[in-house]
Amino acid sequence: MPTNQKNIFIEKLHLSIDNKELAKLVLSKKRNKSSDLKKITVKISNIKDLTKLTFIYTHNTNDKTKNVNIEVGINEIEKLLEKDFFNADLFTTRETVQLFTNKKNNSKIKISEPTFTEVNFNHNKIKKQRISLKDNFYLQELGITTKDFKIKKDMHDKYRQINKYLEIIESLLPSLKDKKEIRIVDMGSGKGYLTFALYDFLKNSLNLKIHISGIEFREDLVEKSNILAKKIGFKNLNFKQGTIEQTETGKIDILIALHACDTATDEAIFKGIKSNASLIIVAPCCQKQIRKQFNITNEMASIFKHGILKEQQAVIITDGLRALILEEYAYKTKVFEFISGEHTPKNTMIIGTKHNNKVKKQELLNKINSIKQLFGIEYHYLEKLLK
Repeated sequence: MPTNQKNIFIEKLHLSIDNKELAKLVLSKKRNKSSDLKKITVKISNIKDLTKLTFIYTHNTNDKTKNVNIEVGINEIEKLLEKDFFNADLFTTRETVQLFTNKKNNSKIKISEPTFTEVNFNHNKIKKQRISLKDNFYLQELGITTKDFKIKKDMHDKYRQINKYLEIIESLLPSLKDKKEIRIVDMGSGKGYLTFALYDFLKNSLNLKIHISGIEFREDLVEKSNILAKKIGFKNLNFKQGTIEQTETGKIDILIALHACDTATDEAIFKGIKSNASLIIVAPCCQKQIRKQFNITNEMASIFKHGILKEQQAVIITDGLRALILEEYAYKTKVFEFISGEHTPKNTMIIGTKHNNKVKKQELLNKINSIKQLFGIEYHYLEKLLK
């Protein structure tokens, strides 16, 4: 691999700043795994008529921001790529440039079509809202906003949840950049808050070619959602009556299931794996299947005599095993807090991103079996579905 790949990347960064084409730069894949610094995002900002680079340091528990002069900032980025991070994603209005560096410090770049069409230099912008309130008729119809498009007093948490959800989806889009059309199935779409918002954001804000199907068991909600989608002109958004278990997805790119109860989450993950979805996004709840099987005879039995601790541990083990099983089927996984518990108690999200790397299946199987043995678990429902 040519040794000048990193230099080419830095030159492209320079050019994007000079031409004011830089949407954002993201440094990721930390070299020191014990560090609590997860990533760094860099943007251009206009501060008191001066052009600066704004660094946003994302730690496990908080974010820190620093504004620096352009040359100082670029030198800092070069040092960070040498010492702290392996990868970088450069998003400009001209192109998307990805830098990949291995442990031997060999680098390569990959160039693809741009994700962003414009750059915002406003440093004072507090928080990006990915869907607009103004003249937003589906938010009004769904009861989130008033007649004059203001958020209702009891709907602020829902609006925050929607925007956080879209922020997460946006961060995952680079893994789908080669798709001409993105096909999405939303299992258990309910009233459609997130489904409508996702379609609006991807189609109308990001100008992506998409098709979304919402699956919902309650027929009255399906009918209302289809009427609303037709009324506001969301042509490639439709809703179907059915259960997760019974639905045949066909070939899809993204499988979503938020707050599917107990083993319904496993049914959704199974459908995603079966359809070879590029992304599987679930927010589980009511993890009962594993809890009923606990048969602990080791030292932990004295802890599990407390019902609340047993319940909390069941949630961790259930979702932890889901992540390991996804890894067994060639998905890179993330398990994190979807949105703060003050806004919703159902706030854990599991994301699986399909990859083509070699999978150490036996090693993963050994880990899964060891965990089951430790807690006296006979089987995980997702395992049963896949076998």
